[in-house]
Amino acid sequence: MTTLSDFEDPLVLVGAGKMGQAMLEGWLARGLDPRKLVILEPQPAESVRTLTARGVRLNPAAPPKAAAIVIAVKPQIAPDAVSRLAAQVGDGTLVLSIMAGRTLAFLRERLPGGTALVRAMPNTPAAVGRGITVACGGPEVTGAQRALATNLLASIGAVEWVEDEGLIDAVTALSGSGPAYVFLLTEAMAKAGVAAGLPQALAEKLARETVAGSGELMHRSAVDPATLRQNVTSPGGTTAAALEVLMGPNGLERLLSEAIAAATQRSRDLAG
Repeated sequence: MTTLSDFEDPLVLVGAGKMGQAMLEGWLARGLDPRKLVILEPQPAESVRTLTARGVRLNPAAPPKAAAIVIAVKPQIAPDAVSRLAAQVGDGTLVLSIMAGRTLAFLRERLPGGTALVRAMPNTPAAVGRGITVACGGPEVTGAQRALATNLLASIGAVEWVEDEGLIDAVTALSGSGPAYVFLLTEAMAKAGVAAGLPQALAEKLARETVAGSGELMHRSAVDPATLRQNVTSPGGTTAAALEVLMGPNGLERLLSEAIAAATQRSRDLAG
């Protein structure tokens, strides 16, 4: 399997915002030689600038040919940013994009013919190494390049692959936007606790720790979520009374289905 130390040419990171920095930290933690790293970022954070002391090349005047280029810029500036990368694409260069809404066809139109392209959708828990990313590669991607893409993405969490790029819209709606749903749930639980009589600070802490702890339990357990839910629910008890509301005809499942369908459609609209 191709690792982060197997290639001779440098790794180029285009865009060092929050997600780009999360990936950067993961690569260095996994042993990537800083001297093999080139960062293109017009407004680098201090944490990025300090890496030059370790050998990282920041905004070189003539960026070299790359073993891999990771594009982590905002999709709004993608047309200009991607078009500028053609000179860094050589034989065998992998181009990995984590830009929301920008398709493989979009990349293919702006990069040299035959470039190996991978589109991926991570999510914000990448900031703590607990993200989940789904990737899709073009037909030009070799087995070694796919392995390299997996290693690059694994620096921020779990990695899954799909063959149908059309599924990326649903991935964006479920896992890409999903952290916001969990945060909203936490907010709503805290507000409901206050409405039930709890002091606000206590309600907020109980909601936050309950959601975080339940997530960690689910992460560590091989038991499916439905069984974990059933394990908390005693017949005729307090949890059962709450679930009767949440699992009703207008309950949580219906709301989430509608929410994810709306987000999926919006992702398709943005991709054109």
